[in-house]
Amino acid sequence: MSNLSRRDFLRTTTAAAGASLLITGTRASGDVRGANEKIRIAVAGLNGRGKSHIDGWLDQENVEIAYVIDPDRDVLARTLKSLESRVKGPFTTRGAADVREAIADKNVDAVSVATPNHWHSLITIWAAQAGKHVYVEKPMSHDCDEGRVVVEAQKKYGVVIQHGTQSRSSAAIAGLHEAIQAGKFGPLKISYGYCCKPRGSIGHKDAGDPPSQLDWNLWRGPAQIDAFHANYVHYNWHWFWKSGNGDMNNQGTHQLDIARWALNTDQTHPVRVMALGGRFQWNDQGETPNTMMGIAEYPNGQHVFFNVRNVNYEGYQHQVENEYYFADGSRIIRDKLYAKGETKGEDVKLPPGKVTPGGNWGAFIAAVRAGNPAMANGTALDAHYACVLGHLMNNSYRLGAKVPFNAKAGGFADHSDASDHFLKLHEIMQKGVGVQDNAEYVVGPWLTYDPKIERHTGEHAEDANRLLKDANRAGFEIPDAKYV
Repeated sequence: MSNLSRRDFLRTTTAAAGASLLITGTRASGDVRGANEKIRIAVAGLNGRGKSHIDGWLDQENVEIAYVIDPDRDVLARTLKSLESRVKGPFTTRGAADVREAIADKNVDAVSVATPNHWHSLITIWAAQAGKHVYVEKPMSHDCDEGRVVVEAQKKYGVVIQHGTQSRSSAAIAGLHEAIQAGKFGPLKISYGYCCKPRGSIGHKDAGDPPSQLDWNLWRGPAQIDAFHANYVHYNWHWFWKSGNGDMNNQGTHQLDIARWALNTDQTHPVRVMALGGRFQWNDQGETPNTMMGIAEYPNGQHVFFNVRNVNYEGYQHQVENEYYFADGSRIIRDKLYAKGETKGEDVKLPPGKVTPGGNWGAFIAAVRAGNPAMANGTALDAHYACVLGHLMNNSYRLGAKVPFNAKAGGFADHSDASDHFLKLHEIMQKGVGVQDNAEYVVGPWLTYDPKIERHTGEHAEDANRLLKDANRAGFEIPDAKYV
């Protein structure tokens, strides 16, 4: 396996797309690593969050970036050049187009995944099978079923897998949730998350040949995408179902995870979900909704509500946060507790909760050094439950029907809490955004879900179960959970 320095890479293009790299099952040793023992990490995906991963690992003691990996030759060369200028001493980082090169290297200890969503699970599974620890960006999975395969791979190979939901490293949030679960504020009724941040239209890009510097085969990987268009590369893939998950499971994964984290600790998956919304105003190529309300009901009667709003307007209140509503009518909003009917809140002051210290990057390294997957701030199982919650809401929307844009679209006559929150959203879209009466909502069906078997039951089950697993391209298949 050649050592591609930046200079070598600028002179040479390797045909990684056709490489046949064998990955065999290897259980992590579980050995405790001393603080002075170097941990070697491969970073896959070098745009956006990949830059943050590099920064995060460079800040850790005795952590070396062994590989940087990207199917875009220009991005890879630029990253190597930048990294070489920041590393003291001999520069040994290798560049690769294919992540399997790094996974096959016995000297690599961990893989840091910052690729588009459709690659997250497969890289994590491959790395686990090779005995590598994994830090994987949110969402850990692109669909429900592959998340379960990640969980089973983690169990089988004993590696540390940490989800890129940085809030899991917050002792303040952990302390709040411990207090909620202990009953300090009475029974929690609704855990509410918001992903209300402005985005813009992506316009339309015609299908055509991929740019010469991009290995289109490797970029697609497991995703059954045929034609290239420039809106895929390098960010707007988020807004297409075969590569992304919309803002519900993009930025929203952070707040979804927080919302589910606050529920009673015995709650795993919801038993009913629905969602409605639309892609308003932009008239562009994107497929995912820019406005959405999702509802999930858990076996014990607790609910998670979720709100996505991306369309900008004058007076837009940006909300990337969580709220908590209790059975007695009180609520916690922005660290203040409001009694029922009160508009003046009291500061919520609580002791810190239990997290592995060191922030998200330091916690992962600590878990790797200790050989203890439970130390991860955001384990594979935590990630699976949070990601499935968003996937199920998205899937309800994808099975939805168009109805006229009006205050009755939600059909929440028997659910006063849902009705109240939907009416607030509708008023914002109508009066703030200026959506006209001739527009339409997409209203998804209520989907029933069995948390034990992770399958839909009842009405719409056949269609809903088809959305639990994406079809994969040959050579990039997600293995069956039983045989991972």
